[in-house]
Amino acid sequence: MDQSAPVSLVQKAAWRRSADMPSLPEVNRSIKVRPGSVWRRAAAFLGPGYLVAVGYMDPGNWATSIAGGSKYGYALLSVALISNIMAIILQSLCARLAVATGRDLAQACRDAYSRPVAWGLWLLAELAICATDLAEVIGTAIGLNLLFGIPLEIGVIITALDVFLILYLQNLGFRWVEAFIITLLGVIAVCFGIQIAMADPNWGAVITGFAPTTEIVTNPDMLYLALGILGATVMPHNLYLHSGIVQTRAYGETLPEKREAMRFATLDSTIALMFALTINASLLILAAAAFHHTGRTEIAELGEAHTLLQGILGTAIAPMLFGLSLLCCGLNSTVTATMAGQIVMEGFIAFKMAPWLRRLVTRGIAIVPAAAVTIAYGEGGTAKLLILSQVILSLQLPFAVIPLVTMTASKAKMGELVTPRWLTAVAGVIAAVIVVLNVKLLVDFVTG
Repeated sequence: MDQSAPVSLVQKAAWRRSADMPSLPEVNRSIKVRPGSVWRRAAAFLGPGYLVAVGYMDPGNWATSIAGGSKYGYALLSVALISNIMAIILQSLCARLAVATGRDLAQACRDAYSRPVAWGLWLLAELAICATDLAEVIGTAIGLNLLFGIPLEIGVIITALDVFLILYLQNLGFRWVEAFIITLLGVIAVCFGIQIAMADPNWGAVITGFAPTTEIVTNPDMLYLALGILGATVMPHNLYLHSGIVQTRAYGETLPEKREAMRFATLDSTIALMFALTINASLLILAAAAFHHTGRTEIAELGEAHTLLQGILGTAIAPMLFGLSLLCCGLNSTVTATMAGQIVMEGFIAFKMAPWLRRLVTRGIAIVPAAAVTIAYGEGGTAKLLILSQVILSLQLPFAVIPLVTMTASKAKMGELVTPRWLTAVAGVIAAVIVVLNVKLLVDFVTG
């Protein structure tokens, strides 16, 4: 086979439409992969994984993890671990799809399916992004309230202004966006490290909690929270995001260069997602140690958790660290959701919108229900809305995962970079598990 030919005629014929526009055109192939040692080339690919990892620890994750930890102790740590393994496998397929076809997942769906199917998938993807943005709006507003005493109603409106931060960072260059994200992730890690040390959890019970139990499936309440954790961990918009931002690297077009790019991109996302697991597990461990084992099994509101931490841990710095890390999570998630929204809109329907306008439209859709619930029901309503948003994400997951798995398994579409059969089988099991759990959730909801 001619290794200098990036896309064969067979591959081109496998798509209904040809690839006519690069993903995120303003930053596509903008970061050079300089020749040199393997370590130097690998370093060029470090960054996108951490943008993806942000989506696995966003404010919606906080609500589900705190509710799960306070109600069931360490039992749902196994769900966080399994969800993270699923995420690592699915994100590796995203990198593979991007490198092999030069398309992000949204573009691939548009080019592979009929127009009605593509438009249907687009609407579902937009719903997922709105649910994601809803969680970020509420989380950031609560963070502002906890740290600075800004009323939730005002905080919700202030979150619309983050568009200027995103535009500023993008104008500086994509590496600045990555640096901003990684810096805030470092702040979050330090905050949680200190809080876990203060909570002094039962580490034996923590290790046991990583072993799955059948109660997770048989108990409808536990399953609801488990699906919330799954929806907050394996997020649909992250699949679109990763397949787009991998292409910010200017890797070569020969088969060996593409294989190397795919390998480094997968390594980057795997390391970043292990970091995300550490943060998610820390959230659940903190809730279990601070609330469940002190008899406060009903905690779900972020504000209530923040208030109780000082009394339980006996220091004023704990709630401050909690609020600071929540605000950092909200800001980080805002940046990545904006890019995912752009990838989805441009990829599915080839409609280009100015980033600032796209951001305001998406955020406007999220602000209306968030503001309405906050004004009508206060903080208690926002907690329920946060968990519901994560369940909505979980229900939308199959419509992103199934196209990803089937397309990356197609030799006609992927050429020499087609997914190995064993990996396709594992990814297929993951997709099946997600579908079955979602069906069971719906059955329990209807019959309950």
